[in-house]
Amino acid sequence: MPYEELSVSTPKPVLSWANHPLSNDETKMARNVASLPFVYKHVSLMPDVHLGKGALVGSVLATEDAIVPAAIGVDIGCGMGAMQMPFMADQLDGKLKKIRQDIEAMIPVGFNENKEADKAVYNWQGWNDFKTLHKGVQHYLETKALRQMGSLGGGNHFIELCVDTQNQVWLMLHSGSRNIGNMLAQNHIKTARELARLANIQLPDPDLAYFVAGTPDFAAYWRDLQWAQDYARFNRQVMMNRFKQIVEKHVAGGKPTKPLLVVNCHHNYAEKETHYGQEVYVTRKGAVRARTEDYGIIPGSMGAKSFIVKGKGNAESYCSCSHGAGRLMSRSKAKQEFDVDDVVRQTDGIECRKDAGVIDEIPAAYKPIETVMQNQADLVEIVATLKQVVCVKG
Repeated sequence: MPYEELSVSTPKPVLSWANHPLSNDETKMARNVASLPFVYKHVSLMPDVHLGKGALVGSVLATEDAIVPAAIGVDIGCGMGAMQMPFMADQLDGKLKKIRQDIEAMIPVGFNENKEADKAVYNWQGWNDFKTLHKGVQHYLETKALRQMGSLGGGNHFIELCVDTQNQVWLMLHSGSRNIGNMLAQNHIKTARELARLANIQLPDPDLAYFVAGTPDFAAYWRDLQWAQDYARFNRQVMMNRFKQIVEKHVAGGKPTKPLLVVNCHHNYAEKETHYGQEVYVTRKGAVRARTEDYGIIPGSMGAKSFIVKGKGNAESYCSCSHGAGRLMSRSKAKQEFDVDDVVRQTDGIECRKDAGVIDEIPAAYKPIETVMQNQADLVEIVATLKQVVCVKG
């Protein structure tokens, strides 16, 4: 059997593709989620599963008539974008440092934002609905939401120039809904917790507070959730267009080219889907949808391989797969165990930062991506195997 059913003694089972024992804290978190009364069929855990807030990162939860905001997380719509370019690896020779410098000049990273929004940002249709969003974010339209559209963010967000095993050039990036998505999530999680308190609902974890379908609070959250997911997807598109122009400048003399394949997928989100013949709400927290027609992106850490995949439509996983390698250790532990020399050694041959600011993203802080891929051979097929040659970290 490609997955195992965990011994968690809950009304609904927990199926795990991790192929290794979960820690006590991870098991408790899985048990808490599987104990919720509105869970449908079972909870699925992906091969890269690890501790999160409320729900495990790398978990897929299908629910009937309810949704848990914290089970999606605060970076609503976080996901990946990839583009296969009509260029070969040798066309990049001697240009990697310049490409990296141009990326860092054109795409804001960390807490930085665009000095002013470009035309593509202003033309996004989502701005028409901004005034319908939660009142707690209204002041972010001019101060943050506009200027952060087309910016990377921090943490494990990244932009990478890659080459596949056929020496084809790929563009790849990882980002989400920036501060506006975070604030929408925080406001709704606070509301859900307050509703649970007022109704005296006993939860296994306060972060598992939920909204019930058919209520105004559910409708408000669902509306804001979909808006933030659209914002995140378009944010990746804006950055990818800038990234593409940078590479075309250095490789094709600035001439626009047509990509061979474009993928843009969420891995922190919720949608209505039909599973086992019933329409349910599917929450993927650190998981990618992998129906038979779906392309997905599963990145390793910087210095490791990444994969473009196509789904196999596995029913038990709710047609899902992992979103990456998954952390092996916390950021603080990584900083304790490794130094800059380790970063230099583990990112040999890659044009990227090699300083104390990225120690927590060192490859050794993540699970081996090859093992993660082996554990989900029944969930996806590999379309392309990528290795980065430039990495810009948030």
